Amino acid sequence: MAQSQNSISLHNTEQLKGLDLAKVAIVHTEWNDKIVRELVNGCESMIHRFGGDIIDNLAVPGCFELPFACRQLWQHHEKKQEKPEAIIAFGAVIRGGTPHFEYVCKAVTEGILQLNLTLPIPVIFGVLTLDNEEQAWQRLGGEHGHKGEEAALAALKMIRMCRMRSI
Repeated sequence: MAQSQNSISLHNTEQLKGLDLAKVAIVHTEWNDKIVRELVNGCESMIHRFGGDIIDNLAVPGCFELPFACRQLWQHHEKKQEKPEAIIAFGAVIRGGTPHFEYVCKAVTEGILQLNLTLPIPVIFGVLTLDNEEQAWQRLGGEHGHKGEEAALAALKMIRMCRMRSI
């Protein structure tokens, strides 16, 4: 099982110190809201820590709806002065006794992949795929780090990369 503490470069934030006013949007699910709220809280604190701004925060019913909502959010902001430089999609899918888990995980993964190949900004995959709720808390400040904070760092690093490439 991968542990974020073993990835030194993931937590290296030295390159983010000069990143001014990064604009991030969050799309999150209402399903498993206790877990998702903690993902979003960790993300927001990390974005603000590096001087970024959350310019939109959109809730959708479940993970299956995340890709559609991310595209809608981008289209809503696309022609505006203030638009996101990255979108972070948060959700939590917990395995049950039916194949529903596999269908939802596959669909949301492929949907976010498609967005990354078609939108001009990165869409960060912040969806926890879990066997049980205990695993969520191990990933929200436990032995596996805090996945909300890690998603924020990924977004900020991708924003920096995009800014560097557009110079």
